Amino acid sequence: MLHHVSIGVADVARAAQFYDRVLQELGYKRVLEVLPYGIGYGDKQPAFWVQLPHDQRVASAGNGVHVAFNATSEEMIRAFHRAALSAGGTDDGAPGPRPDYGPDYFGAFVRDLDGNKIEAVLVRLPAAAKKKAAKKARKKASAGKAKSAKRAGGAKKKAGRRKKRGKRA
Repeated sequence: MLHHVSIGVADVARAAQFYDRVLQELGYKRVLEVLPYGIGYGDKQPAFWVQLPHDQRVASAGNGVHVAFNATSEEMIRAFHRAALSAGGTDDGAPGPRPDYGPDYFGAFVRDLDGNKIEAVLVRLPAAAKKKAAKKARKKASAGKAKSAKRAGGAKKKAGRRKKRGKRA
């Protein structure tokens, strides 16, 4: 759904020192730099940008806005939180379950050096949802195999028709 998210910072180099340390705990890294204006982070493509505001005014944190990064384990979330605090960030919700967000939600919230709220989150799918997702993946894979087989069968028929035409000539 989303291509990328950008947040405004007062100093890109300063923000980079913070985000390099914090996002590496979740497996993300700098993937694009447009210095001195901004840095894009992600795994392969830039999905999260820290940048100077486009209007050249002072950067400010959005009230009610936060960016949540996927984590694959609770330990990753704890490491994210520790790295953020040691890099100068502010605690805005220690690592732990968030029953208000659902029974399978585990996250941690921090504020970066400019007051932007960021989160690391892990949401485990309930068993029923996992089964449904697995069934959907199997069905999709099966449909893909059937489509490939149909294409292969069609190619064989065309080749057979070409051979027949060649014999008549």
